[in-house]
Amino acid sequence: MKDDLAKLIELIDNGGLNRRAFLGRTAAFGLTAALGTSLLPGAARADEPKKGGVLKLGLGGGESTDAIDPGLADGPVSFNVNRQWGDTIVNVAPDMSVEPRLAESFESNEDSTVWTFKIRKGVKFHDGSEMTPEDVAATFKRHSDQNAKSGAYGIMQGISDIKVDGDNVVMTMTSGNADLPYLLADYHLVVQPGGGVDDPNKGIGTGPYKIASAEPGVRYVFEKNADDWDTTRGHYDSVEFLVINDTTARTAALQSGQVHMINRVDPKVAKLLSRAPGVVVTNASGRGHYVFIMHCNTAPFDNNDLRLALKYAINRQEMVDKILDGYGSVGNDIPINKSYPLFDESLPQREFSIEKAAEHYKASGHDGSPIELIVADGAFPGAVDAAALFQATAKQAGIPLEIKRVPDDGYWSDVWNVKPFCASYWGGRPVQDQMYSTAYLSTADWNDTKFFNKEFDDLVLAGRAETDQEKRKEIYSKCAHILWEQGGVICPMFNDFIDAHAEAVAGWIEDSNLELMNGFATAKTWFA
Repeated sequence: MKDDLAKLIELIDNGGLNRRAFLGRTAAFGLTAALGTSLLPGAARADEPKKGGVLKLGLGGGESTDAIDPGLADGPVSFNVNRQWGDTIVNVAPDMSVEPRLAESFESNEDSTVWTFKIRKGVKFHDGSEMTPEDVAATFKRHSDQNAKSGAYGIMQGISDIKVDGDNVVMTMTSGNADLPYLLADYHLVVQPGGGVDDPNKGIGTGPYKIASAEPGVRYVFEKNADDWDTTRGHYDSVEFLVINDTTARTAALQSGQVHMINRVDPKVAKLLSRAPGVVVTNASGRGHYVFIMHCNTAPFDNNDLRLALKYAINRQEMVDKILDGYGSVGNDIPINKSYPLFDESLPQREFSIEKAAEHYKASGHDGSPIELIVADGAFPGAVDAAALFQATAKQAGIPLEIKRVPDDGYWSDVWNVKPFCASYWGGRPVQDQMYSTAYLSTADWNDTKFFNKEFDDLVLAGRAETDQEKRKEIYSKCAHILWEQGGVICPMFNDFIDAHAEAVAGWIEDSNLELMNGFATAKTWFA
């Protein structure tokens, strides 16, 4: 076969084959047409990135209060901003494997209580200084400090010691944790000089692009990092973000050519948009979910009967059909679905029931005063319409749900994790421990349902240390049942990540971790 292929290439080089004869020969040699065509003189390789150009994105989910500090990234825009200038020590790949990044390798001892990460040499920060293991250790220590208010604080609690040993960063756990590499891929854990302690908002990292200008809630501009340690990414000369929170305006910006890429495509227009000339709509299903969250420590939501009444009063299938237009699946009041390893399929599906909703509402002893649910258009695509559906079905059960619509700007700083009942969304996490540790442990800074349950906390920590997968599955099953029965999250649906881009953009791949190829669309795509 090698000899035949060599002869074929020689014929091509000598001009001895026309296209039809060439394709016939490739078929005779058992080669694919794609490979054969790629050998033709002057053939363009679709998978060969081209350099240059200015990529413009229209992004929803930004506000004037957004910070550059990666620990405070709490919305789509701040998440994507940090993907431009920063790197974590590992990433979760589209196939759900863990790939080394600023750490070139990692290993643990037998019981996963000690993890060693060998830090890559020769990597420069944007200010020209060399990244060191000390910078990595300092980054982790900053996010382990509750005063940093980091979104990664919950997942750092299982680490008892962080030290530098030569080229390595060594982490000792309070108990074994086989999932630690997945946790350290968390997008908040961007490595910064000195850990970012002096100025976490400076935006100095090792990523493919440098911050040229930043106007939170309006516009960001990034320029190519000429000293990028990873030469396989960052193909554009520069990248520009325009914050366009209005869904209709964002979609129009793509269709008119004002931008080349958008996030958060409204499911109701996705199919129509896919038929627009020059536009490609993509969707990736996974662990993202749209929710209504209740603070379990605040009246009237400190009453579990009231929480159950609201859970039974929501028609999940109706929301999937009308809000997601099929781009998603029914949720079950826990943040975990079948895309997670060790998912427990025996958990009963909570069904919409006016009778049970009315029964629990009566048992709650609620005084009948309006129950205020705060929503904004940017809480998730279709959030206001979803709230209206919720209000209508709750009314059938005699539950006085009142919708308060507020502006997008300030929603993630003034409403989410602050007000006792609001709409929200989660992108999900690669493993159950990370999802639970980020949002449901009592100590988690992003415990947005204020769910404080010692039995649940103990189970999460036990699951983290357990190496027997069957026992671990049993532990996570117990976690799910506790949340399902007592938690403050109403999860009506798991959403697809629906993005769209111009046909001129090449290199797009499906990644169900988070929107826009897990935030790496700007680093991995190019203009065809």
